[in-house]
Amino acid sequence: MSAKTSESGTRAGGRRGGLAGAMTPARITVLVLAVLALIFIFENTGETEIRLLIPLVTMPLWLALLAVGLIGGLFGAFFMRRRR
Repeated sequence: MSAKTSESGTRAGGRRGGLAGAMTPARITVLVLAVLALIFIFENTGETEIRLLIPLVTMPLWLALLAVGLIGGLFGAFFMRRRR
């Protein structure tokens, strides 16, 4: 048994495929925030000192910001996956 299709070739009651169907307001917001975060990270290129429990580490600020952003993204993905 096959699903009914409309004249445009999409399934009745289905979602549109392609880029237009994928770009929801939430995804656009996340994309804009990600681009702004990357601009912020790569504009801050100076050296900084960071204390990691005991040792004092000198590293570029952009690398520290990128690392913290990636760790935050991994935690967010982990907890969103567990929520479902």
